Order: sequence, then structure tokens, then C-alpha cells
Amino acid sequence: MTWLKIDDVAKETGLTKRSIRYYEEIGLMKSPERSDGGIRLYTEEDVQQLKNIVLAKKVLGFSLQEIQEFLQIHDQVMKHRSNASSSSDDALRQAELEHMAEAVNKQLELVDYKITEMAKVREELAGLSGRITKAMRQ
Repeated sequence: MTWLKIDDVAKETGLTKRSIRYYEEIGLMKSPERSDGGIRLYTEEDVQQLKNIVLAKKVLGFSLQEIQEFLQIHDQVMKHRSNASSSSDDALRQAELEHMAEAVNKQLELVDYKITEMAKVREELAGLSGRITKAMRQ
């Protein structure tokens, strides 16, 4: 297994070391392994988790609480995916797929909510812009 230090993780994710430690502190990601000297050691899985946080925060505009919910649902999807792919029992596999679909739909609901809220803000700004333009022409 390849271990990455916090400097490497910060470069790869675009986050500051302080942000990474904060996300650990508030539970958005699990605490990493530590070397004998106490240095944080991260895996590629940890890096992917941080990239998911960045995506949810920057692209989707999620708050930290919303990110936590989004990531918990993502973890559920991955667990059910693993269970479904490793099962030879068709009924169990079907049940896992149903759980996956339910979890993904929860994620879609979170994204759709954000899109709706952003559309409202955009509509208000577009209206304000129109009123300003109209006032400038008078």
C-alpha cells in the first residue's frame, strides 16, 4: 500500500493542510493512520474521499452538514454495491441493488434541492439586473 503525507494530499486535492485536518476533526473523513513518529499517512481512498468533499462543496455548493449527509449516503451506496457484487444469492443481490437505488435517489434529491435553490437565486439576480438596466435607460 502506498502511503501519502498530508503535503502530497493537499497538492492532489487542492485543499490546505488545515482544511484536511479540520475535515478529520469534524468527522467528514476518518482519521488517517499514523507513522511511529505521529505523521498522518493517507491512502488513495482517503484522497478520493477528500476529492468527493471538494466536489460537494465547490461544485454543488453544499454546506458541511450537507456534505456529511451526502458522503454518508455515498458510503451506503458503496457498501450495497460491494454486497451485491459479491453475492451469488439472486434475492440478496436484488435487495442490495434496491438499497443502492434508494440511496442514489437520496443523493439526487440533495442535488435537485440545491439546483432549485440556485435557480431561485439566479432568477432574483436576473430580475434585479433587468430592473437596473431599465433604470439606466430612463
